[in-house]
Amino acid sequence: MPFRIRVTLIVLASLFAALLLLPLVWPVPPLRGTVPARQLAAVDAAWIEVGATELHARITGRAADGEVGVAFVHGFGSTLESFAALQAPLADGHRTVAWDRPGFGLTERVLDWSGANPYGLDAQVEQAIVALDAAGIERAVLVGHSAGGAIALQLALAHSDRVAGLVLIAPAVYRGGGTPAWSRWLLWTPQMERIGPLLMRQLGGEPGENLLRSAYADPDRLRPEVLEAYRHGTRVDDWDRGLWELVKASREPGVAGRLAEVRVPVLVVFGAEDRIVPPEQTRRVADELPNAELLELPSCGHVPQEECPEPLLRRIDAWWSERIAP
Repeated sequence: MPFRIRVTLIVLASLFAALLLLPLVWPVPPLRGTVPARQLAAVDAAWIEVGATELHARITGRAADGEVGVAFVHGFGSTLESFAALQAPLADGHRTVAWDRPGFGLTERVLDWSGANPYGLDAQVEQAIVALDAAGIERAVLVGHSAGGAIALQLALAHSDRVAGLVLIAPAVYRGGGTPAWSRWLLWTPQMERIGPLLMRQLGGEPGENLLRSAYADPDRLRPEVLEAYRHGTRVDDWDRGLWELVKASREPGVAGRLAEVRVPVLVVFGAEDRIVPPEQTRRVADELPNAELLELPSCGHVPQEECPEPLLRRIDAWWSERIAP
C-alpha cells in the first residue's frame, strides 16, 4: 500500500476513534439551580399520578354528570399555561383540565419506569384518559395544539367514547415526531446518551426563549405568565434528561392516514402567519377530516390560543353551540 494512502487511512481511523470516544470522556457539568417540581407550582395546582409519572395539572370549572368537559393538550416546548386565556373563560360553563405533558412544565421528569415508556405517544394518550378521570369528565372536547393536536386525534381514534369533539390548533399531523426511523438507533448509543441531555440544555435560557418568541407573528404579545412557565420548566430537576427521553421516544404520529375515521365535529384553527406548521398543511387536515370546519386567524402565528385568544374563543363558543351542545 502506498505510504500516502496508509497515512490517510491512519488519520481517518484516528478521527473516527476520537468521535466515538470523546463523548464518553468529555466532562458533563451538572445542572445547577434546579429544584423538585412541586416547589415551583402554584398552591392550587393539581397533581395526577399515572404509573411512575406525576402530571402537573390545572382543573377548573364545575363538574356535572353527563355534561361535556374540555381537555387541553399542549405542543412541544410548551406548558399548560399556553391555554390559560381559553381555560378560564370556558371554565365558566364547563369542567376543564389541562396538564403539562411529560418532558415539559412541572410534570415530573421520570427517568426509571417499568412497562410502557411514559414519554411515548401511546402512554401520553393513556395519561390523557387518566387526566379526564381525575377531573371527573366523562366526555370532552379536546383542544390540541401542534404536537398536542396529533395526540388529541390519536385519543379520538383510540377512545371515541370519551371524545365529543376536537379543536385542533395548527396540528402537527404530516411532519414532525422525532428523527427518521433509519437513524433512530443513534439516539440510544452510549455517546448520544451522554451528550443528548447537553444538547437539550440549549433550549434553556435565551436560546429557548427566542424559539418561544419565534412562534408569534408579533413577539411582543408573549405574555409574562407564559414565559415564566417556560422558565420554570427549565428549573425542574433533571429537565434536560427528561426532554432527551421525550426526543428518544418521539415517533411520527401515524394519524395522517386515518383522518377519515374521525367522526366527531372538529374545528381546525391556524394563524395566517404560522411559520412552524405551514398553513397549507392545516388546510389539508381540515379537507381530509369528514366533519371539520376551518378557521383562519389573520395577524397570528403558531400559537393563536396565546396570541389571538379573543377571536378564537368567540369562534369556539359559536362552534360549540352549533355542533356540541344538545
